[in-house]
Amino acid sequence: MNSHGIFEFHSCDTLRTELIEHKAKLLEISGISEEQLDQSIYQITDQIIFTSEALIPFEFWLKGANLVRDTDMNDIAFLALTGLLGAKLWTGDKELLKGLVKKGFRDFTTTEELYQLRILLE
Repeated sequence: MNSHGIFEFHSCDTLRTELIEHKAKLLEISGISEEQLDQSIYQITDQIIFTSEALIPFEFWLKGANLVRDTDMNDIAFLALTGLLGAKLWTGDKELLKGLVKKGFRDFTTTEELYQLRILLE
């Protein structure tokens, strides 16, 4: 999705680590070559503003922990950054979304919602 100038995407450095950790699975699922995957990852991450987790104040880590404690603590950094920025979390993780809704958290968006908004803003 080419959204340069329409959306501003932020993430924490954890995303880079996850991409490396899940590279084999991404290769298997996508069916593309390693070179093509590396190029795709570069093109995507080049459009993201990354923030070091060390810059996120402790209070946002606490809030994030409370939100993901029952689903996946590996997502804590993303929730902490979302809180710091006062932004919406973009995720396709259905289990995470269910857990967040149960905790009353609704500041998230899905890929489909972003796509529809992108079409409206063209």
